[in-house]
Amino acid sequence: MAHRLFEGKHHASLYQQYRFTPPDEVKNIILQYLDKKKGQPHILAVDLGCGTGQNSRVLAPYFQEVVGIDISECQLEEARMAPGYPNITYRKGSAEELPFPDGSVDLVTAATAAHWFDRSRFLAEAVRVLKPRGCMALFDFVGVKSNFYYQNSGDSLNQLYREVYQVLLPYTSSCIALTDGKLEELYCDIPFPDKERIENIQIQSSISVKNLVGFFESMSMFQIYKKKDAQAAEDLLNNVQKRFLEEMGATSPDTEMEHIMEYYCVLASKPQ
Repeated sequence: MAHRLFEGKHHASLYQQYRFTPPDEVKNIILQYLDKKKGQPHILAVDLGCGTGQNSRVLAPYFQEVVGIDISECQLEEARMAPGYPNITYRKGSAEELPFPDGSVDLVTAATAAHWFDRSRFLAEAVRVLKPRGCMALFDFVGVKSNFYYQNSGDSLNQLYREVYQVLLPYTSSCIALTDGKLEELYCDIPFPDKERIENIQIQSSISVKNLVGFFESMSMFQIYKKKDAQAAEDLLNNVQKRFLEEMGATSPDTEMEHIMEYYCVLASKPQ
């Protein structure tokens, strides 16, 4: 990957604990697309920027083999320690130099990672390794559009969430802006005529205040902020937890809120 912001052990541990598992709704969209465009059997899926393996583990039951690739050995160590499937292997490497023969991969995918790739080099490698009719599936969620609800608290929680984003905004990498644009530039550059982008995939789940704070801490822009001013970053997390609990009228950080997220997915199929 072209950017290296997730390589420390502590950051990798946060990723394993607090990053969101890809939802079934998105998984099903990808598998249905692959069934339609390529058909069975599904032999090899390559999960790029796999991090601590959340997406790799979701895909494992549907492929003979899944290979997760990440630039960070610390992330891969966390992935290997997690309970998983015997058909997953993890390798250190980048999306721009894939260790697979031409025309050997059924699915190239990336979950909340494609914005970090060198666009032209990644696409050249994806085109090379995909089988004829093999598919690409890149997805992410729009962080600023997350919403939270707890009893009669809704607007105040959402306002507080967005305030945190505003604090961290000056520490946002230019790559993160690509996620807000839903990978528009990358989508336009995919050289396959058969491609589509599915937007506004609404996912409803629950999240505790503790895990939301942990998610904030796992974000790249928080880690950059922390390097600039560790005490201010720590104060921000403590204040977020305190204010969320106050708004909710709750005392335990384990108190759960309703969490609504918006995902999008870029899909493409290599010509025959």
